Amino acid sequence: MMRALFVRLACSLVVGAGLSTSAVSKEQLADFGQRLPLTLQGEGPWYGVAIPMEVRMSASHADLSDLRVFDAGGESVPFALVTDAAAPATNTLRDGGPVRLFPLRTPVAAGAAQPDIRIQQNGTIVELRTTRPATAASADQKDKVYGWLIDASKIDFPLERLQLDWSSRGEGFQSFSIEASDDLQRWSHWGSGQIARLSFEGERLDVSEIKLSGQKARYLRLLWPRDATAVEVKSARLLGSTRTRSPAPLAWSEPIAGRLEKDGEFRWQLPQSLPLQRVRVALSKEVEYTVAPVDLSGRDVQKSSSTMASQRRERQDNYWRPLARGVLYRLPVDGRTVQVDELEIASFEPVNELRLRVDSRGAGLGGQVPQLSVAMPSSRLVFLARDKAPYELAFVNAKARAADLPLNVLIPGYNDDKPPVWDRASLAPFNLAQATADAQSAAIKDASARDWKKYSLWAMLLLGVGMLVLMASSLIRKK
Repeated sequence: MMRALFVRLACSLVVGAGLSTSAVSKEQLADFGQRLPLTLQGEGPWYGVAIPMEVRMSASHADLSDLRVFDAGGESVPFALVTDAAAPATNTLRDGGPVRLFPLRTPVAAGAAQPDIRIQQNGTIVELRTTRPATAASADQKDKVYGWLIDASKIDFPLERLQLDWSSRGEGFQSFSIEASDDLQRWSHWGSGQIARLSFEGERLDVSEIKLSGQKARYLRLLWPRDATAVEVKSARLLGSTRTRSPAPLAWSEPIAGRLEKDGEFRWQLPQSLPLQRVRVALSKEVEYTVAPVDLSGRDVQKSSSTMASQRRERQDNYWRPLARGVLYRLPVDGRTVQVDELEIASFEPVNELRLRVDSRGAGLGGQVPQLSVAMPSSRLVFLARDKAPYELAFVNAKARAADLPLNVLIPGYNDDKPPVWDRASLAPFNLAQATADAQSAAIKDASARDWKKYSLWAMLLLGVGMLVLMASSLIRKK
């Protein structure tokens, strides 16, 4: 009887400990140090909310793996993390307008001089003529044009099409080669072109547009075959396009206070190691003229215990990585203020401390320590609502692991070529300083609560094992 009671009690303890462990391991809203209410707009069922920089800087993980969305019942809902992409590139048609034309004539004698070309400093042709010897020449030789030179030196876009207004004595096809140059000395072959003019029974076919290579050139040369005479070109027009791509949207932080490390050197500490893309230095408006050549560098300072902090800090002083170099300025020009206060960072390695060194040869940044704002590509959280409003965005959980789904799994059949199919959600205002203090307090309480649960589970397990040992000892004595 006693042995059966021991067995039941031990099994109950072990099973209870296992259930308790399972219950503790399941994520709950209380496991997260920060919660922000979400306001939904639209009918859903998918909603997207922009992730502020302050959330990124206070999250426990730089990759946002501790972000969750909970409904009114305390259950997490499925979600996906999306990086906002740049807007699709747009093509803008460009028209260079009528361009200057010069006929190329065949020399009348072997000793004839080359064409006399006068060019301005900017590359524009101002005169083109062929000097001839005093020997007599036939009228056919004197007037024969074997090609045309097109002055495209004022056009700053790639040349894609050439439109000709031309005439000839007869109908038919006109074929010629196309060459390009930037200095009238070295010519590259751009292929061949063909124009045509045909008529039959009252119908007329006119082809006067030639497709070009889509490259830039200052001069074009149209050359007819050796035994052919070029058509008369009355005017020419060059067309092209420019491709414009908008940069990906950025999420900017609030200004961060810094400190003066030494003369001409400023430092800023970030609460999280982040792969930054741009920084903005707040230039003082009290300084009328600001011109400051600067070098920006960064490092990822790892947290360490107090006993080893000084040694680790000394070693990490040599770990600064160059991030950007430029000139910051704020100057009055023509009655307005011209300002450059941003630096672009080419490296996307995470850093949590920034250092700005100002070249002493410039005018400096003033007497105050400037504030700094940092930026990253903006991100968005898309989640599936379950009709259990209100919803909350939860984060700050060091033990959380990534739980986001691919977007095409959260929204079956979705791809990047389609426009967004989710409605908008917005977050309540978020104070990073207050959130940091709350997170530290919550972390202390959470650690003590987790320690109490952990110790209770271990006590239950040890008690169960001890009772099994007593039961085994009792059985051995009886034998």
